[in-house]
Amino acid sequence: MTVSRVLRDAPNVSTATRTRVHALAEQMGYVPNAMAQSLRTRSTRLIAYVVPSVADPMATRILLALSEQAHDLGHDLLVSQSLNRLDREETCIRRALARRVEGFFLQPVYRLDPSAPAYDEVRRHGAKVVVLGPKPPFCEAFVNVEADEALAAGEATAHLIELGHRRIAFLSGPPTSPAAQNRFEGYRRALRKAGLEVDDGLIFHAGETMEDGMKAAAQMLGESAAATAVQAVNDQVAMGAAAFFFDRGLRIPQDISVVGCGNIPFSECFRVPLTTVRQPKYQLGLAAVGMMQALLRGESVSSRLLPGTLVVRASTGPPRAG
Repeated sequence: MTVSRVLRDAPNVSTATRTRVHALAEQMGYVPNAMAQSLRTRSTRLIAYVVPSVADPMATRILLALSEQAHDLGHDLLVSQSLNRLDREETCIRRALARRVEGFFLQPVYRLDPSAPAYDEVRRHGAKVVVLGPKPPFCEAFVNVEADEALAAGEATAHLIELGHRRIAFLSGPPTSPAAQNRFEGYRRALRKAGLEVDDGLIFHAGETMEDGMKAAAQMLGESAAATAVQAVNDQVAMGAAAFFFDRGLRIPQDISVVGCGNIPFSECFRVPLTTVRQPKYQLGLAAVGMMQALLRGESVSSRLLPGTLVVRASTGPPRAG
């Protein structure tokens, strides 16, 4: 019983006895059985993080915050990748449920469906959930923490308008992504606030990758859109578009300005440092852990919206005269 109390860090054990027990445990190579402890305490202290891809720059900073904070609070973080596939996401969630995790940090694979079976199972099991990013319809029962995408995108558009641009093309993201839709809405609001019409001829579907940005830029030039600036849904699309403009002999920002969103590490080191919106990625992770702790204590928690910050670099400037 004394050994058990020492290994559980229970009180009422002398310092000398505690030292002797720990020394013997180390000498014998003893490692506590976490599974046995969880059966006794009915607490696994496991939290799952299901992310589209750990290679995504957005997810990397969030993961750093989650892992640091979870470790300090005595939780183990189980990380799995959905790779943006619905079937794989369901498998990740169900495997985590089988491990009796106490909570989930989820970055959903976005789709337009009003419900998702795996998410319904999470709710029925009573696991606590914090959604990282905008909430799709099937996550209405959960709280979330996200960046204010519409406000941030609007600030980027306003920056271009203040420089004198009036024909600003927008390279949009996946239609199923709430974040992409919020960024497009911010662009539209900023144009209207400045008294400018939203021209459908300046809206081009891109996606999420540099290749998508290159294709959208090719379409824009092929249609002679006469845009003096381009605002992209994210930094990857913006850099892909910029690379295409360079290949066609255009100068940035002298001939055309380019703005991204996300402030991924490479954006500052691009051929022309990219004007973008810095998302509070690390702060999103910290906020998510705080919300999870409150949920595990049985407290009421509200969703949170964190502001982004416009970072002006060399890829934007006034439009060329004439």
